Amino acid sequence: MASVLLDRAFAHFITVGRLDVYYPGGDRRVYTGQPGPHAAMWIADPATCRALLLDPALKVGEAYMAGHLRPVDCSLYELLHVLMLNVMRRSPAGERFFSSLRYMARKWLQNNTLRRARRNVAHHYDLDSRLYRLFLDEDMQYSCGYFPTGYETLAQAQAAKKHHLAAKLHLTRPGMSVLDVGCGWGGMALTLGRDYGAQVTGITLSVEQLHIARRRAREAGLDDRVRFELLDYRAVRRQYDRIISIGMFEHVGVAHYGSFFSTMRQALKPRGVMVLHSIGRVEGPNVTNPWIDRYIFPGGYSPAVSEAVGAVERAGLWLTDCEIWRLHYARTIAHWRSRFAAQRAAIAQMYDERFCRMFEFYLCVSELAFRVQGHLNFQLQLTREIDAVPLARDYMLGHEPVEQQVSCPVMEPVSYAGAAVLRA
Repeated sequence: MASVLLDRAFAHFITVGRLDVYYPGGDRRVYTGQPGPHAAMWIADPATCRALLLDPALKVGEAYMAGHLRPVDCSLYELLHVLMLNVMRRSPAGERFFSSLRYMARKWLQNNTLRRARRNVAHHYDLDSRLYRLFLDEDMQYSCGYFPTGYETLAQAQAAKKHHLAAKLHLTRPGMSVLDVGCGWGGMALTLGRDYGAQVTGITLSVEQLHIARRRAREAGLDDRVRFELLDYRAVRRQYDRIISIGMFEHVGVAHYGSFFSTMRQALKPRGVMVLHSIGRVEGPNVTNPWIDRYIFPGGYSPAVSEAVGAVERAGLWLTDCEIWRLHYARTIAHWRSRFAAQRAAIAQMYDERFCRMFEFYLCVSELAFRVQGHLNFQLQLTREIDAVPLARDYMLGHEPVEQQVSCPVMEPVSYAGAAVLRA
């Protein structure tokens, strides 16, 4: 009975491309719509059919992790491409029902108190750092790279991203104080200290990231100008000339946007500048995919730009610049997927096969979210005063680092030749 109902659901659901489904017992059905990509999948048992009918947004990923759903003669990426294209046109009834419930509960689901925020961060960022070394670039940048021409390597794109954001900070002299909110493994903070002469404080809730960032600062000889603390953004008490936050706002939660921007305003000196880089969504306020929320980023949410800007306005900050990046993150994640695949055997030894399938699903879904489901990156430049930055944004172009004489070590040998991409 579950197979019959799922067959009817797929017949209604597939409006673009082609999907072949191999049901329990060996039956094969073909569903077609307008011209588009083609994929096929195998379903192990009736229980999986029932799960896919009830809550596909959660259960497709769980079934793949468990080995109860597999691509047939295609890649996982190709299978998810067909499914996600069709979700954008016509969501299954079960998904619409549960999505409406999740939307009503999203402030509770994203109520990232200090204790909850620490637990959420540990879930993903305190994994063995060797995992991230295997698929990220050598500087361990875990956010969207910048591809001005589209032909950059991963390392070049990540270096270009850092200098692009530094230009928006408008660092006019060495020695300016900078707060890096959600500093990761320290790459951005070390770049600001090394290339721009800034005095940087990076804060994180990840113990693993803290240890690595501190070690990198010591090895670089930068611990006199770059330091790292295990600190929640709500506990910031000092004021800074500049604030940078890259890929952290997605972990704040809609219930805390007001306190986040109010805290940032208080932490910014009157003539200060803040730059926020975040994942966003084009369709307006929505909910986090339940599989991503459960297995990858608990408490996480990629906001609509309108949600962020509304909170900025309520905090009394000037929005002095806004930039949208569309397919840059799709390119970045494509690099990560390729590197993960090349190191899959080593990662399976560190964890297990189920973990590898989980991470593969995460990377595929994430890349496709930017390619076919309206995800984007936005960068907001914020100030307390109307004239804290120059009248025209030309100062962001052709920006050169204040000083470059101090070398900064990375996790593994790397060439930073790509750092000149933005300035060329």
